[in-house]
Amino acid sequence: MTLPISILDLATIGKGQTARESLAGSVAMAQLAETLGYKRIWYAEHHNMSSIASSATSVLIAHVAANTSTIRLGAGGIMLPNHSPLTIAEQFGTLETLHPGRIDLGLGRAPGSDQNTMRALRRDPMSADSFPQDVQELQGYLTGPTLIKGVEATPGKGTNVPLYILGSSLFGAKLAAALGLPYAFASHFAPNALQDAVAAYRREFKPSEHLAEPYVIAGANVVAADEASYAHQLIQATMRARVSLFFGAGREFTDDEADMVLDSPQGQHIKQMMTYSAVGTPETVVEYLEGFAKHANADELIVAHQANTTEDRLRSVELLAKAAGLGA
Repeated sequence: MTLPISILDLATIGKGQTARESLAGSVAMAQLAETLGYKRIWYAEHHNMSSIASSATSVLIAHVAANTSTIRLGAGGIMLPNHSPLTIAEQFGTLETLHPGRIDLGLGRAPGSDQNTMRALRRDPMSADSFPQDVQELQGYLTGPTLIKGVEATPGKGTNVPLYILGSSLFGAKLAAALGLPYAFASHFAPNALQDAVAAYRREFKPSEHLAEPYVIAGANVVAADEASYAHQLIQATMRARVSLFFGAGREFTDDEADMVLDSPQGQHIKQMMTYSAVGTPETVVEYLEGFAKHANADELIVAHQANTTEDRLRSVELLAKAAGLGA
């Protein structure tokens, strides 16, 4: 493939796995991806989700950065309305100071949680309304000039950590275009508005001191395996796990129960979330991603390797890299 490929690591806590084991798997994935030629790895901020270990996103990035050497690492993304812009500027300014030239900061405005968790985070339900202003305030702390007189981020000031706007709708696309920032579309779980959002972003993009031309990163799910049948087993297991996550209310569904839910109207939403999924042998996966890149009009792909065990995810990472000719 000619486009760069990056990884969205969901830091999945698999069945029977501890959070510590999941985080060790994230380190192993980053080390492998670094040797194979992936461009970057991002981690997403989620809260109160028993199967995702990336809630303290900046802490995880720091740990992975300390155990790797060259690969870019970042947030895909930080849900900015959960935090003050100054706090995030200090966190990512510190990361960039410790690991210069390796840190990205993707920003989203969703809660990354449910209503009760929003309250536990002390998040104001109206905080998303100030997202555009908060992005600019954050940018001021990192690149200058500060928008809050007399307030500077230390570390942070002058680190110029690159910002990316994340989204799954026209809102993020238009904001990224207006600010002249790169745009990452979450098509790996919210596929519906992909083409409309990318078209709006490219059409309305205004060059800035940070970016001269529009830059689109599009997300897709990947399950690459040595045998196609095994890859399809892995994606089915991933969807079954999501049934338990979304509908289980604290209990695990049996495979038969999960399959019944997936075949119901309620379960169609889970299948729809996985619309953009490359599943099969490495050659099949690369062929799919080449077509998807054109469909998305993307400059870069970011892929979520979907499997419930670290071993299967690492194998998928390896197979895709070799088939796509990364690092060649």
